[in-house]
Amino acid sequence: MERKNKISKTMFLFLSSLLLLHPICSLCHAWNQEAIIGKWRDVKGTIEIEIYRNNEKYHGRIMWLKEPNYRENDRKGMAGKPKIDRENPDPALRKRPLLNMDLFWGCVFSENQRWERGLLYDPLKGKTYQCSISMDTPDWLRVRGYIGAEILSMTMFLKRIEG
Repeated sequence: MERKNKISKTMFLFLSSLLLLHPICSLCHAWNQEAIIGKWRDVKGTIEIEIYRNNEKYHGRIMWLKEPNYRENDRKGMAGKPKIDRENPDPALRKRPLLNMDLFWGCVFSENQRWERGLLYDPLKGKTYQCSISMDTPDWLRVRGYIGAEILSMTMFLKRIEG
């Protein structure tokens, strides 16, 4: 029993140190504010996003979907039709296509090497969240959507793609 507690304590200390070092290590990189501009794919390979700059703000537009059309067994009668923003709380926006729609917008590059103060939209739920983006490496982004405290967030990892 004592050995198990020792291993658990060691593992806890190791994981805690990694969590504490991550923010410090991310400050070692000095990202150019335009480093996120380009095309990105989620880790599941279901969506491609193009990040672009408009004035001093950064936005991410849906450019490709693995499944751009609703499935044959769609419960809302849209089988085979292109996916639209049907869960949007604004009825006027429910017919807009998901392709070419901004998934996040308004992110501003900050002194702590992150893009913050933006908004992230989840078209599956029709909900909008606060958004921040951090770059782990030149080819990996961490996009967070949250309400209130960023610690309670949903995170999407994106990998840079060529072209």
